Amino acid sequence: MNRNFIPLLFAGDINVYSVARAFHEQYDIVVSVFGKYLTGPCTDSRIMNYSANPKIDQQDTFLAVVKEFAEKNKEKTILAIGCGDSYVQLLSQNRDNFPENVIAPYIDVQMMDKLIHKEKFYKMCEEAGIDYPNTFVHRKELEKDFKLPFEAPFIIKPSNGIEYWRHPFTSQKKVYKVKDREELLRVLDDIYGAGYDDSIIIQDFIPGDDTYMRVLTNYSDRNGKVKLMALGHVLLEEHTPHGIGNHAVIITEHNEEVTERFKELLEEMHYVGFSNFDIKFDQRDGKYKVFEINTRQGRSNYYVTGAGQNIARYLVEDYIEQKPLELKVINEKSLWLVVPKGVAFRYIKPEEYRREMKDLIQSGRYVNPLFYKKDKGFLRKLRLLKSQLGHYYKYNKYLGRQK
Repeated sequence: MNRNFIPLLFAGDINVYSVARAFHEQYDIVVSVFGKYLTGPCTDSRIMNYSANPKIDQQDTFLAVVKEFAEKNKEKTILAIGCGDSYVQLLSQNRDNFPENVIAPYIDVQMMDKLIHKEKFYKMCEEAGIDYPNTFVHRKELEKDFKLPFEAPFIIKPSNGIEYWRHPFTSQKKVYKVKDREELLRVLDDIYGAGYDDSIIIQDFIPGDDTYMRVLTNYSDRNGKVKLMALGHVLLEEHTPHGIGNHAVIITEHNEEVTERFKELLEEMHYVGFSNFDIKFDQRDGKYKVFEINTRQGRSNYYVTGAGQNIARYLVEDYIEQKPLELKVINEKSLWLVVPKGVAFRYIKPEEYRREMKDLIQSGRYVNPLFYKKDKGFLRKLRLLKSQLGHYYKYNKYLGRQK
């Protein structure tokens, strides 16, 4: 196979590590990675060359880094991949500014801005007949003069996530669940008071624990045709303030009605590249309701590779080898987890899911993407073990000690 390409990844978390592992497993390639700081699973990794630059997510620095990297490797094709929203946005808006040997497999920035802005995304869902939670859009000028069309508890989140995280404050969370209007108003004051000026989404809380969540990961080829769909049944999420909503345990499942509906949405807009939808099953009306789209592979993307469909292969065969891809909808069962098995079994209660996890573990159809046999090292192993043990403390702190 032609190895005349270099994957150039951006970020420094489990997302970028999972993508790096996929490339290493499929092509025995050590990828190049740029992130703000060397932290987490990238530390002491042997499957990547990591460069830290605190300004890498700023336009001028980002473009200069890509151009310099491309010039140093001008005999190779550079496959530039973002593993965080800000990097994906930078790759999209700079597609026409990159040297000729750089490929950025993303939609144009106008479409991206529309999709990642939740208020605009929900309008698209409404037009396409995709269900989403009952929603009220709040703007700063409304202040406290508004009436909600649904009862508490409420979910609160910014329409513009990238802009939101540019204005940090002490009580900042990824998503808020509040019990009444008084608490709702306090959260709005905190968000706007930190300098955020875009709209804020207030939603009806869909009842049900983490096991009502789903994640759908897709790959659309350069012609806008969906070629990969992997539906994951989320059994456990993280519950720290900044990590709430991040997946911790997933079992793959198949639902033709759900996948077909989102396939139509993606192909109608001529979407290209990876996409990732967060969805929740609403037991009140039996509908699957979408929360948001990520215009990239999600943080939990290795659940797809672990189920037998290596995500790096789709990019390489599509853009480097330019092979025609066949549609693959995953229906093979596999278990993905980034927490210790003890945490998973302690906090996942429905017996049917516990039995399914046991069966998959006993048959070897499970993976923690952080533990890769070709990426060993004493210090790395110590850091991973410390991080894994820390999950017992975190879940106990935010969910309580459970048997």
